[in-house]
Amino acid sequence: MFDKILIANRGEIALRVIRAAREMGIKTVAVHSTADSDAMHVRMADESVCIGPPPSPQSYLSMPAIISACEITGAQAIHPGYGFLSENAEFVQIVEDHGITFIGPTAEHIRIMGDKITAKDTMKQLGVPCVPGSDGGVPDLATAKKIGEDFGYPVIIKATAGGGGRGMKVAMNADEMESAFMTARAEGKAAFGNDEVYIEKYLTTPRHIEIQVFGDGKGKAVHLGERDCSLQRRHQKVFEEAPGPCITPEERAKIGKVCADAVAKINYIGAGTIEFLYENGEFYFIEMNTRLQVEHPVTEGIFGVDLVREQILVAAGEDMSFGQDDLKINGHAIEVRINAEKLPNFSPCPGKITAYHAPGGLGVRMDSALYDGYSIPPYYDSLIAKLIVQGRDRAEALARLERALGELIVDGIDTTVPLFHDLLQEPDIHSGTYNIHWLERWLAENMPD
Repeated sequence: MFDKILIANRGEIALRVIRAAREMGIKTVAVHSTADSDAMHVRMADESVCIGPPPSPQSYLSMPAIISACEITGAQAIHPGYGFLSENAEFVQIVEDHGITFIGPTAEHIRIMGDKITAKDTMKQLGVPCVPGSDGGVPDLATAKKIGEDFGYPVIIKATAGGGGRGMKVAMNADEMESAFMTARAEGKAAFGNDEVYIEKYLTTPRHIEIQVFGDGKGKAVHLGERDCSLQRRHQKVFEEAPGPCITPEERAKIGKVCADAVAKINYIGAGTIEFLYENGEFYFIEMNTRLQVEHPVTEGIFGVDLVREQILVAAGEDMSFGQDDLKINGHAIEVRINAEKLPNFSPCPGKITAYHAPGGLGVRMDSALYDGYSIPPYYDSLIAKLIVQGRDRAEALARLERALGELIVDGIDTTVPLFHDLLQEPDIHSGTYNIHWLERWLAENMPD
Protein backbone atom coordinates (compact mmCIF):
# COMPACT_ATOMS: atom_id res chain seq x y z
CA MET A 1 0.00 0.00 0.00
CA PHE A 2 1.08 3.57 -0.63
CA ASP A 3 2.60 5.65 2.16
CA LYS A 4 1.81 8.98 0.52
CA ILE A 5 -0.35 10.17 -2.37
CA LEU A 6 -0.59 13.51 -4.12
CA ILE A 7 -3.97 14.96 -5.06
CA ALA A 8 -3.82 16.80 -8.38
CA ASN A 9 -6.98 18.81 -7.79
CA ARG A 10 -8.64 21.35 -5.54
CA GLY A 11 -11.88 22.09 -3.70
CA GLU A 12 -14.33 19.54 -2.42
CA ILE A 13 -12.98 16.61 -4.44
CA ALA A 14 -9.49 17.14 -3.04
CA LEU A 15 -10.99 17.05 0.46
CA ARG A 16 -12.92 13.91 -0.46
CA VAL A 17 -9.70 12.11 -1.40
CA ILE A 18 -7.90 13.37 1.71
CA ARG A 19 -10.62 11.90 3.93
CA ALA A 20 -10.44 8.46 2.30
CA ALA A 21 -6.64 8.42 2.46
CA ARG A 22 -6.61 9.43 6.12
CA GLU A 23 -8.93 6.57 7.03
CA MET A 24 -6.49 4.24 5.25
CA GLY A 25 -3.49 5.64 7.14
CA ILE A 26 -2.03 7.22 3.99
CA LYS A 27 -0.42 10.67 4.09
CA THR A 28 -1.53 13.25 1.53
CA VAL A 29 0.03 16.06 -0.45
CA ALA A 30 -2.10 18.97 -1.63
CA VAL A 31 -1.05 21.03 -4.62
CA HIS A 32 -2.39 24.54 -5.05
CA SER A 33 -2.14 27.74 -7.02
CA THR A 34 -1.32 31.03 -5.33
CA ALA A 35 -5.06 31.80 -5.41
CA ASP A 36 -5.74 28.69 -3.30
CA SER A 37 -3.09 29.15 -0.62
CA ASP A 38 -5.79 29.44 2.06
CA ALA A 39 -8.08 26.75 0.60
CA MET A 40 -9.44 24.03 2.86
CA HIS A 41 -7.74 21.16 1.00
CA VAL A 42 -4.40 22.86 1.65
CA ARG A 43 -5.21 23.13 5.35
CA MET A 44 -6.35 19.52 5.65
CA ALA A 45 -3.53 17.73 3.80
CA ASP A 46 -0.38 16.55 5.55
CA GLU A 47 1.78 18.56 3.14
CA SER A 48 1.19 21.17 0.48
CA VAL A 49 3.10 22.47 -2.53
CA CYS A 50 2.39 25.67 -4.47
CA ILE A 51 2.56 24.79 -8.17
CA GLY A 52 1.96 28.13 -9.87
CA PRO A 53 -0.17 31.25 -10.37
CA PRO A 54 -3.99 31.27 -10.51
CA PRO A 55 -4.61 30.38 -14.19
CA SER A 56 -5.17 26.63 -14.49
CA PRO A 57 -2.73 26.11 -17.40
CA GLN A 58 0.04 27.43 -15.17
CA SER A 59 -0.93 25.42 -12.08
CA TYR A 60 -3.51 22.62 -11.95
CA LEU A 61 -2.96 21.77 -15.63
CA SER A 62 0.83 22.06 -15.46
CA MET A 63 2.14 18.51 -15.80
CA PRO A 64 5.79 19.40 -15.00
CA ALA A 65 4.73 21.24 -11.84
CA ILE A 66 2.67 18.30 -10.58
CA ILE A 67 5.37 15.74 -11.35
CA SER A 68 7.92 17.95 -9.59
CA ALA A 69 5.66 18.18 -6.55
CA CYS A 70 5.54 14.37 -6.43
CA GLU A 71 9.31 14.09 -6.63
CA ILE A 72 9.89 16.78 -4.00
CA THR A 73 7.50 15.21 -1.48
CA GLY A 74 8.14 11.55 -2.27
CA ALA A 75 4.51 10.85 -3.16
CA GLN A 76 4.18 7.40 -4.73
CA ALA A 77 0.84 7.94 -6.45
CA ILE A 78 -1.39 10.67 -7.87
CA HIS A 79 -5.15 10.87 -7.51
CA PRO A 80 -6.53 13.22 -10.18
CA GLY A 81 -10.05 13.75 -8.81
CA TYR A 82 -12.26 14.87 -11.71
CA GLY A 83 -11.76 17.63 -14.24
CA PHE A 84 -8.31 19.13 -14.86
CA LEU A 85 -5.96 16.25 -15.84
CA SER A 86 -8.17 13.35 -14.75
CA GLU A 87 -8.86 12.16 -18.31
CA ASN A 88 -5.63 13.27 -19.98
CA ALA A 89 -3.92 10.21 -21.45
CA GLU A 90 -0.67 12.09 -22.03
CA PHE A 91 -0.50 13.00 -18.34
CA VAL A 92 -1.13 9.40 -17.28
CA GLN A 93 1.69 8.21 -19.53
CA ILE A 94 4.08 10.81 -18.12
CA VAL A 95 3.14 9.84 -14.57
CA GLU A 96 3.83 6.17 -15.30
CA ASP A 97 7.11 7.01 -17.09
CA HIS A 98 8.30 8.71 -13.90
CA GLY A 99 7.62 5.58 -11.83
CA ILE A 100 4.57 7.10 -10.14
CA THR A 101 1.23 5.29 -9.92
CA PHE A 102 -1.80 6.95 -11.46
CA ILE A 103 -4.90 6.21 -9.38
CA GLY A 104 -7.24 5.56 -12.28
CA PRO A 105 -7.43 3.80 -15.64
CA THR A 106 -4.57 3.24 -18.04
CA ALA A 107 -3.56 5.83 -20.62
CA GLU A 108 -4.82 3.47 -23.33
CA HIS A 109 -8.33 3.22 -21.87
CA ILE A 110 -8.53 6.97 -21.36
CA ARG A 111 -7.41 7.53 -24.94
CA ILE A 112 -9.96 5.07 -26.35
CA MET A 113 -12.88 6.50 -24.41
CA GLY A 114 -11.79 10.11 -24.88
CA ASP A 115 -12.52 9.95 -28.60
CA LYS A 116 -16.28 9.65 -29.04
CA ILE A 117 -16.12 7.70 -32.31
CA THR A 118 -13.52 5.22 -31.07
CA ALA A 119 -15.44 4.82 -27.82
CA LYS A 120 -18.67 4.07 -29.66
CA ASP A 121 -16.99 1.55 -31.95
CA THR A 122 -15.34 -0.13 -28.96
CA MET A 123 -18.60 -0.35 -27.05
CA LYS A 124 -20.38 -1.84 -30.06
CA GLN A 125 -17.73 -4.56 -30.22
CA LEU A 126 -18.20 -5.20 -26.49
CA GLY A 127 -21.95 -5.66 -26.86
CA VAL A 128 -23.08 -2.31 -25.43
CA PRO A 129 -26.16 -0.85 -27.19
CA CYS A 130 -25.48 2.44 -29.03
CA VAL A 131 -27.51 5.26 -30.56
CA PRO A 132 -28.01 4.74 -34.32
CA GLY A 133 -25.78 7.09 -36.27
CA SER A 134 -22.88 7.63 -38.61
CA ASP A 135 -20.06 5.12 -38.91
CA GLY A 136 -17.24 7.36 -37.78
CA GLY A 137 -16.66 11.00 -38.57
CA VAL A 138 -18.71 12.90 -41.12
CA PRO A 139 -16.37 14.62 -43.61
CA ASP A 140 -18.65 17.19 -45.23
CA LEU A 141 -22.10 18.76 -45.36
CA ALA A 142 -23.29 16.62 -48.29
CA THR A 143 -22.59 13.45 -46.31
CA ALA A 144 -24.29 14.95 -43.27
CA LYS A 145 -27.43 15.68 -45.25
CA LYS A 146 -27.47 12.13 -46.65
CA ILE A 147 -27.23 10.70 -43.09
CA GLY A 148 -30.09 12.96 -42.00
CA GLU A 149 -32.24 11.63 -44.81
CA ASP A 150 -31.31 8.00 -44.08
CA PHE A 151 -31.97 8.07 -40.33
CA GLY A 152 -34.73 10.67 -40.37
CA TYR A 153 -34.79 13.94 -38.47
CA PRO A 154 -34.15 15.14 -35.84
CA VAL A 155 -30.45 14.34 -35.59
CA ILE A 156 -27.68 15.67 -33.35
CA ILE A 157 -24.22 16.65 -34.59
CA LYS A 158 -21.46 16.11 -32.03
CA ALA A 159 -17.79 17.05 -31.92
CA THR A 160 -15.66 13.90 -31.80
CA ALA A 161 -13.47 15.37 -29.06
CA GLY A 162 -16.40 17.10 -27.34
CA GLY A 163 -17.58 17.21 -23.78
CA GLY A 164 -19.56 19.35 -21.36
CA GLY A 165 -22.18 20.13 -23.98
CA ARG A 166 -19.76 21.93 -26.30
CA GLY A 167 -19.73 21.10 -30.01
CA MET A 168 -23.27 19.67 -29.93
CA LYS A 169 -26.03 20.96 -32.21
CA VAL A 170 -29.47 19.60 -33.11
CA ALA A 171 -30.95 19.73 -36.61
CA MET A 172 -34.71 19.26 -36.40
CA ASN A 173 -35.05 19.11 -40.18
CA ALA A 174 -33.03 19.32 -43.42
CA ASP A 175 -33.22 23.12 -43.46
CA GLU A 176 -31.35 23.29 -40.14
CA MET A 177 -28.61 20.82 -41.07
CA GLU A 178 -26.14 23.26 -42.64
CA SER A 179 -26.16 25.70 -39.71
CA ALA A 180 -25.98 22.92 -37.09
CA PHE A 181 -23.22 21.05 -38.91
CA MET A 182 -21.01 24.12 -39.45
CA THR A 183 -21.56 25.42 -35.90
CA ALA A 184 -20.71 22.07 -34.28
CA ARG A 185 -17.51 21.87 -36.32
CA ALA A 186 -16.53 25.42 -35.41
CA GLU A 187 -17.20 24.87 -31.70
CA GLY A 188 -15.24 21.62 -31.74
CA LYS A 189 -12.29 23.34 -33.37
CA ALA A 190 -12.37 26.26 -30.94
CA ALA A 191 -12.82 24.20 -27.78
CA PHE A 192 -10.82 21.06 -28.54
CA GLY A 193 -8.62 21.83 -31.54
CA ASN A 194 -10.49 19.20 -33.56
CA ASP A 195 -13.35 19.95 -35.95
CA GLU A 196 -14.33 16.35 -36.70
CA VAL A 197 -17.97 15.59 -35.96
CA TYR A 198 -20.28 12.60 -36.06
CA ILE A 199 -24.06 12.33 -36.26
CA GLU A 200 -26.59 10.40 -34.19
CA LYS A 201 -30.33 10.02 -34.18
CA TYR A 202 -31.74 12.63 -31.80
CA LEU A 203 -34.02 11.09 -29.20
CA THR A 204 -36.86 13.47 -28.32
CA THR A 205 -37.78 12.47 -24.74
CA PRO A 206 -34.87 10.50 -23.27
CA ARG A 207 -33.62 10.31 -19.73
CA HIS A 208 -29.93 10.41 -18.89
CA ILE A 209 -29.04 7.16 -17.14
CA GLU A 210 -25.47 6.25 -16.23
CA ILE A 211 -24.08 2.99 -14.91
CA GLN A 212 -21.29 3.02 -12.33
CA VAL A 213 -18.70 0.35 -13.06
CA PHE A 214 -15.55 -0.64 -11.23
CA GLY A 215 -12.75 -2.93 -12.37
CA ASP A 216 -9.65 -4.39 -10.74
CA GLY A 217 -7.50 -4.31 -13.90
CA LYS A 218 -7.22 -8.09 -13.84
CA GLY A 219 -10.40 -9.05 -15.67
CA LYS A 220 -12.84 -8.66 -12.78
CA ALA A 221 -15.48 -5.92 -12.77
CA VAL A 222 -18.78 -5.06 -11.12
CA HIS A 223 -21.55 -2.55 -11.62
CA LEU A 224 -23.07 -0.43 -8.87
CA GLY A 225 -26.43 0.24 -10.42
CA GLU A 226 -27.51 3.41 -12.15
CA ARG A 227 -27.85 7.11 -11.51
CA ASP A 228 -30.51 9.27 -13.13
CA CYS A 229 -28.99 12.61 -14.16
CA SER A 230 -31.78 13.85 -16.40
CA LEU A 231 -32.19 17.30 -14.82
CA GLN A 232 -29.67 19.30 -16.83
CA ARG A 233 -29.06 22.86 -17.93
CA ARG A 234 -27.10 23.26 -21.15
CA HIS A 235 -26.00 19.61 -20.90
CA GLN A 236 -24.66 20.23 -17.37
CA LYS A 237 -26.13 18.08 -14.60
CA VAL A 238 -27.65 19.84 -11.60
CA PHE A 239 -29.64 17.08 -9.82
CA GLU A 240 -28.68 13.40 -9.63
CA GLU A 241 -30.23 10.43 -7.89
CA ALA A 242 -29.87 6.71 -7.37
CA PRO A 243 -31.53 4.44 -8.10
CA GLY A 244 -33.27 5.89 -11.15
CA PRO A 245 -37.01 6.37 -10.55
CA CYS A 246 -37.88 4.88 -13.97
CA ILE A 247 -35.58 1.83 -14.01
CA THR A 248 -36.89 -1.62 -13.05
CA PRO A 249 -34.78 -4.17 -11.18
CA GLU A 250 -34.78 -6.35 -14.30
CA GLU A 251 -33.51 -3.49 -16.50
CA ARG A 252 -30.86 -2.63 -13.91
CA ALA A 253 -29.56 -6.17 -13.73
CA LYS A 254 -29.50 -6.56 -17.51
CA ILE A 255 -27.75 -3.31 -18.49
CA GLY A 256 -25.51 -3.50 -15.42
CA LYS A 257 -24.22 -6.91 -16.44
CA VAL A 258 -23.63 -5.72 -20.02
CA CYS A 259 -21.52 -2.82 -18.70
CA ALA A 260 -19.59 -4.86 -16.13
CA ASP A 261 -18.82 -7.55 -18.70
CA ALA A 262 -17.64 -4.91 -21.19
CA VAL A 263 -15.10 -3.30 -18.85
CA ALA A 264 -13.98 -6.70 -17.54
CA LYS A 265 -13.10 -7.77 -21.10
CA ILE A 266 -10.70 -4.85 -21.52
CA ASN A 267 -9.17 -5.25 -18.01
CA TYR A 268 -10.36 -1.81 -16.98
CA ILE A 269 -9.03 -0.60 -13.63
CA GLY A 270 -10.76 1.69 -11.16
CA ALA A 271 -13.98 3.68 -11.32
CA GLY A 272 -15.76 4.46 -14.57
CA THR A 273 -19.19 5.55 -15.68
CA ILE A 274 -20.96 4.41 -18.84
CA GLU A 275 -23.56 6.98 -19.83
CA PHE A 276 -26.75 6.25 -21.75
CA LEU A 277 -29.80 7.91 -23.14
CA TYR A 278 -32.84 5.87 -22.09
CA GLU A 279 -36.12 6.02 -23.99
CA ASN A 280 -39.04 3.59 -24.30
CA GLY A 281 -37.24 0.89 -22.34
CA GLU A 282 -34.09 1.01 -24.47
CA PHE A 283 -30.54 2.09 -23.52
CA TYR A 284 -28.28 3.91 -25.99
CA PHE A 285 -24.60 4.44 -25.17
CA ILE A 286 -23.34 8.02 -25.46
CA GLU A 287 -19.96 8.08 -23.70
CA MET A 288 -17.78 6.64 -20.95
CA ASN A 289 -16.14 8.78 -18.29
CA THR A 290 -12.88 7.19 -17.20
CA ARG A 291 -12.77 8.76 -13.76
CA LEU A 292 -14.71 9.36 -10.59
CA GLN A 293 -17.92 11.31 -11.21
CA VAL A 294 -19.07 14.45 -9.41
CA GLU A 295 -22.21 12.53 -8.46
CA HIS A 296 -20.48 9.44 -7.05
CA PRO A 297 -21.76 10.09 -3.48
CA VAL A 298 -25.31 8.97 -4.34
CA THR A 299 -23.97 5.58 -5.41
CA GLU A 300 -21.85 5.37 -2.28
CA GLY A 301 -24.93 6.15 -0.22
CA ILE A 302 -27.18 3.39 -1.48
CA PHE A 303 -24.47 0.72 -1.62
CA GLY A 304 -22.49 1.68 1.50
CA VAL A 305 -19.10 1.65 -0.25
CA ASP A 306 -16.23 4.15 -0.45
CA LEU A 307 -15.34 4.41 -4.14
CA VAL A 308 -12.22 6.48 -3.51
CA ARG A 309 -10.91 3.88 -1.08
CA GLU A 310 -11.49 1.21 -3.72
CA GLN A 311 -9.68 3.32 -6.33
CA ILE A 312 -6.64 3.49 -4.06
CA LEU A 313 -6.79 -0.23 -3.26
CA VAL A 314 -6.81 -1.47 -6.85
CA ALA A 315 -4.20 1.09 -7.91
CA ALA A 316 -1.92 -0.41 -5.27
CA GLY A 317 -2.47 -3.88 -6.76
CA GLU A 318 -4.90 -5.13 -4.13
CA ASP A 319 -8.29 -6.75 -4.70
CA MET A 320 -11.62 -4.95 -4.55
CA SER A 321 -13.22 -5.33 -1.15
CA PHE A 322 -16.55 -6.45 -2.63
CA GLY A 323 -17.99 -8.58 -5.43
CA GLN A 324 -21.21 -8.24 -7.41
CA ASP A 325 -23.17 -10.40 -4.99
CA ASP A 326 -22.19 -8.11 -2.11
CA LEU A 327 -23.80 -5.06 -3.71
CA LYS A 328 -27.38 -4.55 -2.52
CA ILE A 329 -29.31 -1.30 -2.88
CA ASN A 330 -30.39 0.29 0.41
CA GLY A 331 -32.76 3.26 0.12
CA HIS A 332 -32.61 6.26 -2.19
CA ALA A 333 -30.06 9.08 -2.49
CA ILE A 334 -30.16 12.49 -4.18
CA GLU A 335 -27.42 15.03 -4.87
CA VAL A 336 -27.82 18.67 -5.86
CA ARG A 337 -24.91 20.72 -7.20
CA ILE A 338 -24.66 24.12 -5.55
CA ASN A 339 -22.84 26.71 -7.62
CA ALA A 340 -21.63 30.21 -6.86
CA GLU A 341 -23.88 31.69 -9.53
CA LYS A 342 -26.41 34.49 -9.69
CA LEU A 343 -29.89 33.59 -10.87
CA PRO A 344 -31.66 33.79 -13.24
CA ASN A 345 -28.81 33.98 -15.77
CA PHE A 346 -26.44 31.68 -13.84
CA SER A 347 -23.54 34.14 -14.07
CA PRO A 348 -20.48 33.28 -11.90
CA CYS A 349 -20.53 34.92 -8.48
CA PRO A 350 -17.13 34.61 -6.75
CA GLY A 351 -16.57 36.50 -3.52
CA LYS A 352 -16.06 36.27 0.22
CA ILE A 353 -18.17 33.94 2.36
CA THR A 354 -19.40 36.01 5.30
CA ALA A 355 -21.30 33.16 6.97
CA TYR A 356 -21.47 29.43 6.33
CA HIS A 357 -23.45 26.69 8.04
CA ALA A 358 -23.71 23.18 6.65
CA PRO A 359 -26.91 21.19 7.18
CA GLY A 360 -26.76 18.01 9.20
CA GLY A 361 -28.85 15.28 10.72
CA LEU A 362 -29.71 11.75 9.67
CA GLY A 363 -29.02 10.98 6.03
CA VAL A 364 -27.36 14.30 5.17
CA ARG A 365 -23.87 14.66 3.65
CA MET A 366 -22.29 17.94 2.62
CA ASP A 367 -19.23 17.78 0.37
CA SER A 368 -17.77 21.28 0.30
CA ALA A 369 -14.55 23.19 0.87
CA LEU A 370 -16.30 26.33 2.12
CA TYR A 371 -15.68 27.99 5.49
CA ASP A 372 -16.50 31.33 7.12
CA GLY A 373 -14.30 34.03 5.65
CA TYR A 374 -13.17 32.03 2.63
CA SER A 375 -12.92 33.96 -0.61
CA ILE A 376 -14.04 32.00 -3.67
CA PRO A 377 -11.54 32.75 -6.45
CA PRO A 378 -12.83 33.71 -9.91
CA TYR A 379 -10.50 31.40 -11.83
CA TYR A 380 -12.16 28.00 -11.49
CA ASP A 381 -15.43 26.12 -11.84
CA SER A 382 -18.34 27.65 -9.95
CA LEU A 383 -19.26 24.42 -8.11
CA ILE A 384 -18.85 25.15 -4.39
CA ALA A 385 -20.78 22.36 -2.70
CA LYS A 386 -22.67 19.13 -3.19
CA LEU A 387 -25.58 18.42 -0.87
CA ILE A 388 -26.36 14.71 -0.71
CA VAL A 389 -29.30 13.21 1.15
CA GLN A 390 -30.44 9.65 1.67
CA GLY A 391 -33.75 8.17 2.77
CA ARG A 392 -35.44 4.81 3.03
CA ASP A 393 -37.27 5.66 -0.20
CA ARG A 394 -37.43 8.48 -2.74
CA ALA A 395 -40.18 10.39 -0.94
CA GLU A 396 -38.16 10.47 2.28
CA ALA A 397 -35.03 11.54 0.39
CA LEU A 398 -36.92 14.44 -1.22
CA ALA A 399 -38.33 15.54 2.13
CA ARG A 400 -34.86 15.35 3.66
CA LEU A 401 -33.44 17.39 0.79
CA GLU A 402 -35.99 20.15 1.34
CA ARG A 403 -35.22 20.20 5.06
CA ALA A 404 -31.45 20.27 4.49
CA LEU A 405 -31.66 23.08 1.94
CA GLY A 406 -33.58 25.09 4.53
CA GLU A 407 -30.75 24.64 7.03
CA LEU A 408 -27.96 25.61 4.64
CA ILE A 409 -26.48 29.10 5.07
CA VAL A 410 -24.08 30.58 2.51
CA ASP A 411 -23.92 34.37 2.94
CA GLY A 412 -21.84 36.88 1.02
CA ILE A 413 -22.44 35.49 -2.47
CA ASP A 414 -25.30 34.36 -4.65
CA THR A 415 -25.83 30.61 -5.12
CA THR A 416 -28.16 28.28 -7.00
CA VAL A 417 -29.89 27.13 -3.77
CA PRO A 418 -33.14 29.02 -4.64
CA LEU A 419 -33.40 26.94 -7.82
CA PHE A 420 -33.69 23.74 -5.80
CA HIS A 421 -36.24 25.24 -3.40
CA ASP A 422 -38.40 26.07 -6.44
CA LEU A 423 -37.87 22.69 -8.12
CA LEU A 424 -39.02 20.86 -5.01
CA GLN A 425 -42.43 22.53 -5.38
CA GLU A 426 -42.93 20.92 -8.80
CA PRO A 427 -45.18 17.82 -9.05
CA ASP A 428 -43.01 16.40 -11.86
CA ILE A 429 -39.99 16.34 -9.55
CA HIS A 430 -41.88 14.41 -6.91
CA SER A 431 -43.32 11.96 -9.42
CA GLY A 432 -40.00 11.57 -11.22
CA THR A 433 -41.66 12.15 -14.61
CA TYR A 434 -39.09 14.28 -16.43
CA ASN A 435 -36.49 13.89 -19.17
CA ILE A 436 -33.32 15.69 -20.23
CA HIS A 437 -35.29 18.58 -21.77
CA TRP A 438 -37.56 19.20 -18.77
CA LEU A 439 -35.32 21.62 -16.86
CA GLU A 440 -34.52 23.78 -19.88
CA ARG A 441 -38.24 24.24 -20.56
CA TRP A 442 -38.96 24.92 -16.89
CA LEU A 443 -36.19 27.53 -16.71
CA ALA A 444 -37.47 29.25 -19.84
CA GLU A 445 -40.90 29.57 -18.23
CA ASN A 446 -39.88 30.36 -14.66
CA MET A 447 -36.37 31.91 -14.80
CA PRO A 448 -35.94 33.59 -18.18
CA ASP A 449 -32.49 35.13 -18.67
